[in-house]
Amino acid sequence: MNRFLNLREAEKTALFIDGANLYKSARNLGFDIDYKSLLAKAQDESQLVRASYYTAIQEDKDQDYSPLRPLVDWLDYNGYRMVTKPTREFTDQQGRKRYKGSTDVELVVDAMLLAERVDHIVIFSGNGDFRRAIEAIQAKGVKVTVVSTVKSSPPMASDELRRQADSFIDLADLENIIGRSGGPTRKAREDAEDYDGDDFDDDFEDDFEDVD
Repeated sequence: MNRFLNLREAEKTALFIDGANLYKSARNLGFDIDYKSLLAKAQDESQLVRASYYTAIQEDKDQDYSPLRPLVDWLDYNGYRMVTKPTREFTDQQGRKRYKGSTDVELVVDAMLLAERVDHIVIFSGNGDFRRAIEAIQAKGVKVTVVSTVKSSPPMASDELRRQADSFIDLADLENIIGRSGGPTRKAREDAEDYDGDDFDDDFEDDFEDVD
């Protein structure tokens, strides 16, 4: 029998969501994440200790508003622990305004601390920089599952991360379970650029999903 995220009822479990990476993975596959269903399923299938969502936020200096704010607020009020930090603005070689931001360090530190209290950690990210952290968590006797995708173009999950994890689940295989229904259908983006989890493209903010 296939288990959701390889969860077991007796396991103390924690979810760690690399928000930007998961969003772009789902978008490249052509669907949105139903975070309400994700949390409910994890609670039903395991002893969920915590579900944490990490993201950098690009605030509009003129309007003091981020397009990510509705999602961040919704998740915060609906069972997720939110970890956010502001992006840094810079100008690239072409003179374009760009933003950089990463919560990788926060995710790794929190996962290492919580590893003392759980049996299973699920990381929603394909970022290869997490490989060493996963290895250290496994050394504590904790099982680690990675959720990302190799079915998008380009693949979002690094090979070294997949090899290090105890199990790898392709996000494309979860669309029928945690994909949002009733919203506009997105075409998978085959022309997407390589993504390292730190760069925030302008369209990342502009078309970020709405929440109910």
